[in-house]
Amino acid sequence: MLSNIAHFAFLVVLKIPSCMANSRLQIDQQAGLLASICLANVTKQIDLTPRSIVRRSNLNTNPDGSTFLWLPQDEYSGKTFFDGFAFFSDGDPTNGHVNYVNRSRAFERNLVYTQDDGVVIMKGDDSTWLDKGVYRESVRISSYAQYTTGLFILDLNRAPWGCGTWPAFWTLGNGQAGEIDIIEGVHDNQHNQVAWHTKDGCTLTPGANFTGNVVQLNGKDNLDCDGRKNQNSGCGIIEWSRASYGPYFDSIGGGVFAMKWDENGIAVWSFYRAAVPKDIIDGSPDPSQWGAPSAALEPKNCDPLKYFVNHSIIFDITFCGDWAGNSYATSGCPGTCDDRLMDPGNFVNATWSINSLKVYRKQPIKGRITNESASLFASHARSLFIYIFAIISISSAL
Repeated sequence: MLSNIAHFAFLVVLKIPSCMANSRLQIDQQAGLLASICLANVTKQIDLTPRSIVRRSNLNTNPDGSTFLWLPQDEYSGKTFFDGFAFFSDGDPTNGHVNYVNRSRAFERNLVYTQDDGVVIMKGDDSTWLDKGVYRESVRISSYAQYTTGLFILDLNRAPWGCGTWPAFWTLGNGQAGEIDIIEGVHDNQHNQVAWHTKDGCTLTPGANFTGNVVQLNGKDNLDCDGRKNQNSGCGIIEWSRASYGPYFDSIGGGVFAMKWDENGIAVWSFYRAAVPKDIIDGSPDPSQWGAPSAALEPKNCDPLKYFVNHSIIFDITFCGDWAGNSYATSGCPGTCDDRLMDPGNFVNATWSINSLKVYRKQPIKGRITNESASLFASHARSLFIYIFAIISISSAL
């Protein structure tokens, strides 16, 4: 009987269950101890080499050396995209010359819909002539789900632009729980502006690692993010790439914007279509591989868990208002913003075209998986499976 058990155990080593191969492995602080085991599907094989374990687990590392994973939490896409959002239909808090419409009106007027290929469309009204002084219909939606931290990845083909147009993709908390503007611009600008609006005490860190330029106030970098100052301008960073907003971004097929928010700060990246990282495409994002972000708010001068809490995700398209209206005269756009608003042909580019919005949550991993601990893990795992199946065989024989 023992020889039969040995023979069976040998076969088990060659055909170890593969349910662990594609799972996110959890390793206890003592190197090599398996936290959870799956014994199903014994006919498949698993590669337990250190390289395969590290690759498949797609580990990220915090500044303190601890490890974690970005795991899928929510996805907004296709026919169910709008199921996750409420439609805002009150007056525009930014004084835009816009009538935000409710859900039924938005679908009835074809301001929101999903194409047969799954692409989601949101737009301002581009078919109705208006009398001067009449506001144009548009949409603003806010996610039912609220988030405190996360990795938010938006894949889009087009973002709204045009004289008098002011779109944004942002997150917002209630009261003084902060605001993060991920995509925002006006008119036909060519550079996206990332911004943060907070209560008193949050500032940008001079010399932080990002590629954009800090928005200036009176000729100096404005580092103060307090939204109650300077007409709620907050603190902002302008991306250097002209592929981050406006007509050129649309002409090259759009791209991907990513916002990472955790205890290590808040950072924003943008990638035009041809430069989207493979790990994003594969659904296993690793921001540590993306290089310096376009914009970053570091925890040294602004605790991201104190100043930003319970945020909803928001898309909107407004017109004129506090930014687009006040800057219209110096924008190079013709006439006045109110005159511009009358002709629907001026807003054919005021459209969001979205492939997907994916939200990932941060999952800490106890201990670290190094080459040494991975080797120990492989050894322990093989021995453990042999032991378990030997017991099963003995029990069956008895």
